[in-house]
Amino acid sequence: MTTTQPAPPTGRLIGHFEPGTTEWHAARAAGIGGSEIAAVLGISPYESPFSLWHRKQGNIGPVEESPQMYWGKKHEPTICDEFTLRHPELLVLQSGTYAADDAPWWIANPDRLGFTADGELEVIEAKTAYDDYEWGEEGTDQVPVHYKAQVRWYCKALSARRARLAVLIGLSDYREYVIEPDPADTELMRTSAQAFMDSLAAGIAPSIDGHAATYQAVKEIPDGMEDVDVQVDLAIGRRYFDALAAAKAAEEEKRHASGLVLDRIGTGRRAVVGDDRIATRTVRDGRTYSLQPARNRSI
Repeated sequence: MTTTQPAPPTGRLIGHFEPGTTEWHAARAAGIGGSEIAAVLGISPYESPFSLWHRKQGNIGPVEESPQMYWGKKHEPTICDEFTLRHPELLVLQSGTYAADDAPWWIANPDRLGFTADGELEVIEAKTAYDDYEWGEEGTDQVPVHYKAQVRWYCKALSARRARLAVLIGLSDYREYVIEPDPADTELMRTSAQAFMDSLAAGIAPSIDGHAATYQAVKEIPDGMEDVDVQVDLAIGRRYFDALAAAKAAEEEKRHASGLVLDRIGTGRRAVVGDDRIATRTVRDGRTYSLQPARNRSI
């Protein structure tokens, strides 16, 4: 427990909002939050620069809550309570939503704030994960890269000396990681975020890429239909048909390879090469339902 009165985080307190609410989205609309900086950098599995840009412009709606997001919110208090229980040396408090002093578009809303005995601030973030893919040894900074960007974004905005990331993996494996601020990463995030904000003001959207969120945004942006023909460049047309052919060939090869693996497994559950897992067979009503590849490829 702290013996020194903790100093408030740097930055302007915008308010306290429930994640996912209308008020929460409104507070972040004119800036870039911790879960959004990864999209700006092009390293988010959930959002692309293109989709985020159009979301900020109001051309598409907020991200729909996925089951992972829903259960992440549900488990956040439990994970934070466990963290608090394991760290009696810290004063752990609820956090609000802040804007950085020198950049009002730099938004930070960590799950908790932790204060050391000397009053220094640490950012605390809670996560859930289906498995330990991309999670390293406990106590290291080996976490999914988009989470590392998120907590470093918070650290700079709030002048926190470090971040602690608590994760519950597979509902039973609790781990903690420590992320130190990195000046080079911070500068990259700052310049990228500033360029993104400038592009919003100028009305210049990022290029279309292959991210699933980009494709979803492209489908969502048009409103209605006109019964007209629209000319498309020959290069785009050829690329489209080449991609369709490549996808068909890849799907056929996937079925072929999967069939070989399933035939070899027979009534077994897992396919392995030596000690390395390749895939897991699931069964429903006695028959094969699916073949799930191992996420950590080792061959």
